[in-house]
Amino acid sequence: MTKQHKAFKFRLLPNKDQVIFLAKTFGCVRFVYNKMLADRKETYEKYKNDKEKCKKQKFPTPATYKSEFPFLKEVDSLALANAQINLQVAYKNFFEGRANYPKFKSQKDKQSYTTNMVNENIKLKDRHIKLPKIKQTLKIKQHRDLPADYKIKSCTITKTKSGKYYISILTEYEKEIKPVNVQHVVGLDFAMDGLYVESEQGEKANYPRFYCQSLDKLAKEQRILSRKKYGSARWEKQRLKVARLQEKTANQRKNFLHHKSKELASNYDAVSIEDLDMKGMSKTLYFGKSVHDNGWGMFTTFLEYKLKELGKQLMKIDKWFPSTKKCSCCGAEKPMALSDRTYQCSCGYVADRDYNSAINIKNEGLRLLALS
Repeated sequence: MTKQHKAFKFRLLPNKDQVIFLAKTFGCVRFVYNKMLADRKETYEKYKNDKEKCKKQKFPTPATYKSEFPFLKEVDSLALANAQINLQVAYKNFFEGRANYPKFKSQKDKQSYTTNMVNENIKLKDRHIKLPKIKQTLKIKQHRDLPADYKIKSCTITKTKSGKYYISILTEYEKEIKPVNVQHVVGLDFAMDGLYVESEQGEKANYPRFYCQSLDKLAKEQRILSRKKYGSARWEKQRLKVARLQEKTANQRKNFLHHKSKELASNYDAVSIEDLDMKGMSKTLYFGKSVHDNGWGMFTTFLEYKLKELGKQLMKIDKWFPSTKKCSCCGAEKPMALSDRTYQCSCGYVADRDYNSAINIKNEGLRLLALS
């Protein structure tokens, strides 16, 4: 039996007093994060030529700021502690070359905070949840119950730009995951217009491209917003309209990707994909919107954890593997231009370019499986 983690996300319905408290907590978390970052930045500038010495420096904790800023005592101390942890992670990623130097947070950034379960301070009952420092329970739209053996570890409260509140409840449970005997394998070739092409029948995922569909309507609403006086009641009303439209598009995309990843995880024992540089592809002149629209990165994340939960495997093929150039029939290689949509080999094999690539990705995945 191994410990597993799973999060459940629900809509949060706070009353007026609770909205005020949540806003205060968001602000205090942001304030503490920025204050600690400013202190660390000063130290970093002093020791930036000696990173090892910089890492060993000791910095103030959220508790040390409370005497100077008493309003910090009014909010959940665990939320402030998590702000410190987030900053430490940001610095670790920077020092290890995975991210840029941490930035200050503004009011326009994502508004959220995380609190932890300590001495039963979080309780979920009858579609209401009790959170630290909030006197009354908060109502939630709980569309499913948490299993009895799942223990709550933490809660993250988020406010979207459309003004909606959500709570993500992280749980821990024990489960024995037995590796599945791999019999059915599928290869997926990334497709700009349809998410992917699979290796079995050459079928596409037929991704609807929700963002591209909403572009005209979104552009119209954004033009209306640009004509409103910034900060006025009408401007705020139109801003919410734009935010709701963007949120709807994001939710449609996420829902589609969840369904497709669940379908693949249920039908196959292993899935083979290319380990693509999506960030690099999104910066190209012609691919930007298409790459961001189909959410390949999000799709692979969903697929990976769904397969893992079932004891199945996701194999990532090296991005330099010549899946497009290689003939899936004889193994010969030939150069392919982006405009070439059909693969024709000298051996007589003819197939759709993406279908041929998907078969090559599957075969390479099978080779890696045999080595493991």
